Amino acid sequence: MEATVAERGQITLPKAVRDALGLSKGTILKVELDGGRIILRKSVDDAISRARGRFRLDGFADTDEALKTIRGRAPGDPLDP
Repeated sequence: MEATVAERGQITLPKAVRDALGLSKGTILKVELDGGRIILRKSVDDAISRARGRFRLDGFADTDEALKTIRGRAPGDPLDP
């Protein structure tokens, strides 16, 4: 695959690459140089921020209560001997 650098230094990533990595408008990419190579990485911070708030704790007052139900103890509770 190829991409051409435009007049303002922009490139368009091929659709197959965008689809394979789940890239959409506004996705933040980290740019790294490795010798003569350019490495683009999907920002983990961006993925986390988009996922934040999407999951509900239906039936639980808070995260600690949900974890106590799932794990049998809440964060900070001592481990069973």
